[in-house]
Formats: sequence, C-alpha cells, structure tokens
Amino acid sequence: MTFAETGLSGLVLIELEPLADERGSFARTFDAAKWEAHGIPSTVVQCSVSRNHRQGTLRGMHYQAEPHGETKLVRCGRGAIFDVAVDLRPDSTTFRRWFGEELSETNGRMLHIPAGFAHGFLTLADESEVVYQMADPYVADAARGLRYDDPAFAIQWPAAPVVISDRDRTYPDFAA
Repeated sequence: MTFAETGLSGLVLIELEPLADERGSFARTFDAAKWEAHGIPSTVVQCSVSRNHRQGTLRGMHYQAEPHGETKLVRCGRGAIFDVAVDLRPDSTTFRRWFGEELSETNGRMLHIPAGFAHGFLTLADESEVVYQMADPYVADAARGLRYDDPAFAIQWPAAPVVISDRDRTYPDFAA
C-alpha cells in the first residue's frame, strides 16, 4: 500500500500494490502496523457495504455530530464512484474544503476519512458496490448531512445525480 496526502488535514488516499500473475492479482487492503505508522487508526468496529444499481446514484453528504464523529475507510469493490469528503472541523486549516477522487475496482484506491468530515459519492457505473470499514460505531441520533450542491462547498461533481434520496436532496444550507 502507498499512502498519499490529499491536501486536507488527516484525509489520506491509499493505493493498493497488487501482485499479479496468470491467476489474477492479490493485494493487502489492511495492515495495522502500516496504518498506525501513517497516523491512521487500525481499530475496525463496523463494516458496511452499499450496493447501487444505477450510474448517477448519489449518496451523501453524511457525517455524525460530535462527540460521535466517525472515522472510515472507503473503497469501491465493484464498478466506480466519485468519492468526496468535506472538512467540517471548525478549527482545521482546511475547514469547508473538499476533496474528490475516483475509486474503482480497477484502480484499487481507498480513502481514509477522519472524524469531522462529511462523506458522499456519486456512482460512475451501474452496479457499483462500496465497502466501508469504520473505526467508530454508528450512532443514529448523531447522523447528520449536507446537501450535495450546497454553495458553501461548491463541490464539482463529474455529473448531475440521477438517483438521490429526498433526505439527501433537501438538507438545508450549511450554517458554520
């Protein structure tokens, strides 16, 4: 695995280093010692999967209110997504900035998203599957969200969403 800074404090892009032969390939997706060496928590308390039937499905932008911030690792096991994280930590030098990256089954990239960030994605292919590993438990009462097109962040999505929930489409404007 290689670890690359994204320009947003604590947000790390991780790339797999697959070993390939005539059978296919093998790549390690988790190594506690390497993660800890890069300041990434190695504790995993929950894993989830999101299956998305149609290209253009948008999920997000979700986060958990403090003190229940949620650290997560996101990767796309099938298909492709444009994955986005927004820094909502008021004391951060990158507050209100966003980062987006294509994650796909072919590029093997993963995004480590620290607590205090909102997260969402837009599917770039039909039948995309997104896998999450969380270092913190989900707390339903702390669940919050931002609108994907909130002018406070000006996220540049690669396409307009085709499928989006009413909840995700109608979050109010962000108030710092």
